[in-house]
Amino acid sequence: MGGIEMQPDCGAVSRGAERMICNHPTSPRNLPSMTAQPTAPTPDTDTAALPICVAALYRFTPFANPADLRGPLQDVCTANGVKGILLLASEGINGTIAGTDAGIAAVLAHIRALPGCADIEVKFSRAPEMPFLRMKVRLKKEIVTMGVEGTDPNHIVGTYVPPTEWNDLLKDPDTILIDTRNDYEVAVGTFEGAIDPQIKTFREFPAWFRQHREELLAKGRKPRVAMFCTGGIRCEKSTAFAKAEGLDEVYHLQGGILKYLETVPEAESLWRGECFVFDQRVTVGHGLKPGELELCHACRTPITAEDKASPKFETGVSCPHCYGQWDEARRARHAERERQARLAEQRGEAHLGANMAEERARKRQQREEEKRRQQALRQQHAH
Repeated sequence: MGGIEMQPDCGAVSRGAERMICNHPTSPRNLPSMTAQPTAPTPDTDTAALPICVAALYRFTPFANPADLRGPLQDVCTANGVKGILLLASEGINGTIAGTDAGIAAVLAHIRALPGCADIEVKFSRAPEMPFLRMKVRLKKEIVTMGVEGTDPNHIVGTYVPPTEWNDLLKDPDTILIDTRNDYEVAVGTFEGAIDPQIKTFREFPAWFRQHREELLAKGRKPRVAMFCTGGIRCEKSTAFAKAEGLDEVYHLQGGILKYLETVPEAESLWRGECFVFDQRVTVGHGLKPGELELCHACRTPITAEDKASPKFETGVSCPHCYGQWDEARRARHAERERQARLAEQRGEAHLGANMAEERARKRQQREEEKRRQQALRQQHAH
């Protein structure tokens, strides 16, 4: 959903782009098709009663003028009652949207008319209620932020492994399995034997990989690395990066965790836990059924029933993960925001935040702090 930073993988099943990757021997266009490309979702029997369709997508394809695409895309989403987040950049499109089946079909028809997106693959799931508050189409430098110049999955990428073959790769003792997601995503579920880089954002992955490269490759008799993420988009970048770093045997899970959970029977699955998604469903499980976890509205960390039973948990104010981080003024603001949200819910309205200007300022500060931290990491690596 990521990534949002829609690491937001938010994407699901998409591949390469229209140029050199199209003829790559491991390009999805040269692999058996994972799914047909419906213009609208076909719900399975377990989730057919859920009214909201959720569509996760991404596509690496060159857009000459992404700014020209933003307005029309926003308009078609709004006109069809579709909400979510879509990111546009010169390297392609990424996002997750939700709405009625007809609304999603209309937006996807528009997206498939964009340059290079005619056969974009989409991962469908369903939700009991709208998982987004609004619709945003944003312009970005990258559709998933790694921060390494020249990392282009349009030109170089790892070998795609279909979900039905993923278990065999993982059972090979020479395979070095790396989870490329953020630490809070890994905490709620991952594959057996996966290495957790313990990164806060995807920007940290290149520095982590370079720092631990020799240690990682020593784990297998062959330098064979397999990576995975929620829907595939971060793995497009991470495997492209690893290939550019000189590794030959680099693999990633085609369609990401979401496709694996949809495709592989639970009895045969090597996945443990739930999969974090970047919307208000919080997590999904096997068969892409909505999971059991919720978000702490104060720190946005996934929380369990055990967390909610803790004396450190107060709805909308704190949880065991963030307890003690907030001063009394911040706790009071959290409590007021929660109160306003409950009142809006009682009125049947969507609550978009008690103080949006304050929230935007807070997020800007977080972004600036992250930029400074990343700059310090780059300087440290340079020395």
